[in-house]
Amino acid sequence: MHSPHDPYVRVRGAREHNLRGVDVDIPRDVVAVFTGVSGSGKSSLAFGTIYAEAQRRYFESVAPYARRLIHQVGAPKVAEITGLPPAISLEQRRSAPTSRSSVGTVTNLSNSLRMLFSRAGTYPPGAERLDSDSFSPNTAAGACPRCHGLGRVHGTAEELLVPDPALSVREGAIAAWPGAWQGKNLRDILDTLGYDVDRPWRELPAEQRQWILFTDEQPVVTVHPVRDADRIQRPYQGTYMSARRYVLKTFSDSRSATLRAKAERFLTSSPCPACGGSRLRPEALAVTFADRTIAELAALPLAELAGTLDGTSAAARVLTEDLTSRIAPVLELGLGYLSLDRATPTLSAGELQRLRLATQLRSGLFGVVYVLDEPSAGLHPADTAALLTVLQRLKRAGNSVFVVEHHLDVVRAADWLVDVGPRAGEHGGRVLHSGPVAELAGTEESATARFLFDRSPAPEREVRAPRGRLTVGPVTRHNLRAVTADFPLGVFTAVTGVSGSGKSTLIGELTGDLPGVSRLVAVDQKPIGRTPRSNLATYTGLFDVVRKEFAATDLARERGHGVGRFSFNVPGGRCETCQGEGFVGVELLFLPSTYAPCPDCGGARYNPETLEVTYRGRNIAQVLDLTVEAAADFFADTPSIARSLRTLLDVGLGYLRLGQPATELSGGEAQRIKLASELQRGRRGHTLYLLDEPTTGLHPADVEVLMRQLHGLVDAGNTVVVVEHDMSVVAGADWVIDLGPGGGDAGGRIVTAGTPRAVARAEGSATAPYLAREWSGRA
Repeated sequence: MHSPHDPYVRVRGAREHNLRGVDVDIPRDVVAVFTGVSGSGKSSLAFGTIYAEAQRRYFESVAPYARRLIHQVGAPKVAEITGLPPAISLEQRRSAPTSRSSVGTVTNLSNSLRMLFSRAGTYPPGAERLDSDSFSPNTAAGACPRCHGLGRVHGTAEELLVPDPALSVREGAIAAWPGAWQGKNLRDILDTLGYDVDRPWRELPAEQRQWILFTDEQPVVTVHPVRDADRIQRPYQGTYMSARRYVLKTFSDSRSATLRAKAERFLTSSPCPACGGSRLRPEALAVTFADRTIAELAALPLAELAGTLDGTSAAARVLTEDLTSRIAPVLELGLGYLSLDRATPTLSAGELQRLRLATQLRSGLFGVVYVLDEPSAGLHPADTAALLTVLQRLKRAGNSVFVVEHHLDVVRAADWLVDVGPRAGEHGGRVLHSGPVAELAGTEESATARFLFDRSPAPEREVRAPRGRLTVGPVTRHNLRAVTADFPLGVFTAVTGVSGSGKSTLIGELTGDLPGVSRLVAVDQKPIGRTPRSNLATYTGLFDVVRKEFAATDLARERGHGVGRFSFNVPGGRCETCQGEGFVGVELLFLPSTYAPCPDCGGARYNPETLEVTYRGRNIAQVLDLTVEAAADFFADTPSIARSLRTLLDVGLGYLRLGQPATELSGGEAQRIKLASELQRGRRGHTLYLLDEPTTGLHPADVEVLMRQLHGLVDAGNTVVVVEHDMSVVAGADWVIDLGPGGGDAGGRIVTAGTPRAVARAEGSATAPYLAREWSGRA
């Protein structure tokens, strides 16, 4: 029995995902880094086992009813964990797409700023003092009544709604209207109301065009549809809705991202004329502090905001000191270029995680385990030193810091290293080393050791000659001011610079209509789906072919099962308890809802009759449970499936399961799935590929695999442009465009552009010294 003061977290018999009965001891009060190739099991150990068990214990302690819920959620597959303190998880989650979430709300800095204005603001003579809620655009007390606190109003115009006025209404002149029956319904109602739906739009009187497009009236009429010979059409009551009303209603109410995107094409967005885009009521905007409104202070970069607060009056000192002390850790993590009003969906996953990390630094907690998922993601090497300082500070405050990480500088700085492997999926799941970093050198099986201790310089590669140039600019957007950039065609280009220097903004200007681009493919890190219903097999189209194979089996034909029987998205073959999701939603009071395995099908997604049909000895659920690597062997002689699986293996995703829900995939995995889908389509002329940090979440061994694919695309005559912080990737590029020198207002210009060797020698570049290290061998 271990003493209550055992200084180790001791894990025994961990079997979560691919872990093979792992036993490991990790000391408390250290920065411990978990490494290993993608899919080796390091996240299953850190998050799926250690953090999950800490969370389960916490839930069991809060209330009796929680035990019932936690039983449903399921405990991690582990025999025993001792010495485990409470844990806090900071994962790489993409932010929810809400326009009301901002840097200020994520960090709680907005609360402090509102309190400052409420207590110490300068009010107009005779104005009564406002409480802090009145300075929030997210409350009824503070939101501008015209735009409801959104800062923008949406409108539309005739030329947007009717792009071709030569058409009649019946021919589809009103492009903004829905298609199919709903569109026909609106045309029939107009006809019934007496409008000429067969006359070219431009020939209709102006007042009729105005009413059809913009009226707020919603007349109800009895429609007698034109009879089709083969169908009986009965009269019905139809309600008219103008094109503007339909578009605005769809944009604000529809839950379909596709319908919202279509509606947005017919809308103009402009700053609210009532609040000027500040989102607040006039009463709140009349209050100032340091001669500025709260909206003006929220729009300043945090570094500048901290400077503005420094010299303010003694009366407000307690409040301003509190606010500047809260801003300090955000500045320390290299995020001083962000402003409080910056919308959360515009942040990268790395920026968002570092904001949450900065908030934790102020929490004053001690004795907890922080479990972090790649905090260096999206960080330039120049910013990594600040991150390491923050991790050490959390440790000094009396906490344990467990970090899943690939960045070698973070690994080298760890007090303790847990290396999982040796490879991915079923070839991994073992702890190869748990101890001080230097001792990993003797572990021959470790893929990490080769990169961690190999000091040899990067190999020389012959730089390709461009076959033309693509000029972008002058661009003035965000922090770019009249920037013009030349992107060489037919080569591999890396865009570098510290966080916030303007990299993503610049490559966002590369579009398919630029001269010299026959086809553009932007491969981003957005999720391939937002529910467990979307997965690797459905996204790549692989599942369609697999279902056809099952439908062609003797038993399926004998029972009359078609292809649809083997889909978990439609009634018939799926389990109706969970409607084919394999999970049921569990609502936890005051906590985010979570998913639990379906009590009837146990997560298989299908009903028992469907699972009786087998193909080569496996049912459809068992096939979905195969890893890409195992499936490649299973379907080796089915060419259409084997080709899809080969491209997934080529981008290093052999460890993923075919049915792995989209909600379990990281941004980097989603990006590589999109790249694999693109690769399997085959070559179609010259293509420009844009990738935003494709090495995020990749072990250096996996980076090598991915780079072979990207360089293969260039060798086939295409152009590849990547935004990248990994200097081994940059060193292997043909051309580098370095932005900076800093982030926010201190960046936004091209510091230098040229071959990697030339950029490594450039003066004033934050990237140059780190790039130069690639050839000098690491110190």
